Amino acid sequence: MSDKPAGRRTCLYTAAQLDVIVTDIARQAAGLLTSRTQVAIVGILRRGAPLADRLQSALAEVYGVTGCVRLDLKIKRYADDLTLLYPETQLTENPTHATLDLSGYTVLVVDDVMYRGHSMLRAVEYLAGKQPAEIRTVVLVDRGAAKLPVRTDIVGVRLDVAPSDVIECNVPPYEASFRIDLLQPNR
Repeated sequence: MSDKPAGRRTCLYTAAQLDVIVTDIARQAAGLLTSRTQVAIVGILRRGAPLADRLQSALAEVYGVTGCVRLDLKIKRYADDLTLLYPETQLTENPTHATLDLSGYTVLVVDDVMYRGHSMLRAVEYLAGKQPAEIRTVVLVDRGAAKLPVRTDIVGVRLDVAPSDVIECNVPPYEASFRIDLLQPNR
């Protein structure tokens, strides 16, 4: 925990509770995907990627949705403690995605937290250039504080917390256990 910001942490959701939430996200996604034959699940690195893997597994195991294309996008704007790292939202294109054609695909973009909307908007803009039939957004936590014209289609939990507080999504393999903590930084 030495690399994490100091402050008071409160566990809001345990791994068992989050497994139920991910299954519910998969239920909502399966509903959106009814009659769709071409599906791509795109995780926003870092924590959106393992969440996308969990979603893909739940869709296959519980709802029989298989054959999904699985991709990840590297987008960076904020550090985990919401310190601004880049004034512009950075998207690093994977060279194998340069010629990617998503025509006719329904794309699910997965991230851990929707805060201001910068990362999700950048991902949606990039993916729209790949000509999919539709793009849907999926987040584990929506803070209800988006400032940009992007919305969440599927939300695990909505948490309204003080602007100075941080929602920490702990997602293996980046952290040891799957959980959501509220961090109230030392002031």
